[in-house]
Amino acid sequence: MTLRDLGESGLLGRILPLLPAGGHTLLGPGDDAAVVAASDGRVVVTTDVMVEGRDFRRDWSTPQDVGAKAAAQNLADIAAMGAVPTALVVALVAPLDLDPDWATGLAEGLAEGCAGSGAGVVGGDLSRGAELTVAVTALGDLQGRQPVTRDGAGPEQVIAVAGVLGHSAAGLALLEAGYGSRDPDDAQTNATLTALVAAHRRPRPPLTAGPAAADAGATAMLDVSDGLVLDAGRLAEASGIVVDLDPTALAPDIEELSDAATHVGAEPTAWVLGGGEDHGLLATFPVGVPVPEGFRPIGRTSSVPDGEVPRVLVGGRSWRGRAGWDHFR
Repeated sequence: MTLRDLGESGLLGRILPLLPAGGHTLLGPGDDAAVVAASDGRVVVTTDVMVEGRDFRRDWSTPQDVGAKAAAQNLADIAAMGAVPTALVVALVAPLDLDPDWATGLAEGLAEGCAGSGAGVVGGDLSRGAELTVAVTALGDLQGRQPVTRDGAGPEQVIAVAGVLGHSAAGLALLEAGYGSRDPDDAQTNATLTALVAAHRRPRPPLTAGPAAADAGATAMLDVSDGLVLDAGRLAEASGIVVDLDPTALAPDIEELSDAATHVGAEPTAWVLGGGEDHGLLATFPVGVPVPEGFRPIGRTSSVPDGEVPRVLVGGRSWRGRAGWDHFR
């Protein structure tokens, strides 16, 4: 059976029962729009798109993987503002020959990705197209907090990260090298490498760390989606500062990936500094403010010297490697 055989109504009949309602949903799918509660009248909103061949591959990831990842990357953006996720709206563009089981698997993955976050999938859209595409819009509730933006960091502050660094990039490199077949009879059993492949397929952002950082007095924050150096550079540019990452603080992250790097002949430092899609949170805190649980300091900020521009240093030096992912480069 394909989508041509099932039709839109038939597909919706399969998908809607699989989607989580969420604790903030006042009116879910079925009308022209959903109604979602926002405790203080403000709504945080973000959107992201995943395109087959560009953001995922069906021979590497199950539809459940794609759904969980689509949820994770959007929920992380909400958390990065210091907000609590409340709802997702999902649009699927699919070719006519797609097996409906792929779409229901996507719904199952979305439910898994939302589990524990309190967010529900409250609606969306279906359309026909040549490229399989999943577009997600996420909503969040600040619950009385001020949003934590990228431009609030000052000089002489601590920069800290919550979540992992380089795991998704390592998992991608392993997949590219042929490791991590979805065949259940696959004899490859290295638990560390398998976990890294899973981290690429289904990243697990530290969602509760975002509101915790806001409550602790974070001055700036963003989701590390494209690479530590690239995203730290965005924070540095927005705030008009220099970010200096501490190699000593990052050494455990690099060491953790050394086995995988040896396996594929890569350099783990490049994964930690330039790898994306881990969806951890990068935040700055004034010196003397306790870094909240889940975060660990990895550097400091400083003023921009005269005649220079905001930038990122690693151990006081410019990073010459790849800074991160750019869709158009």
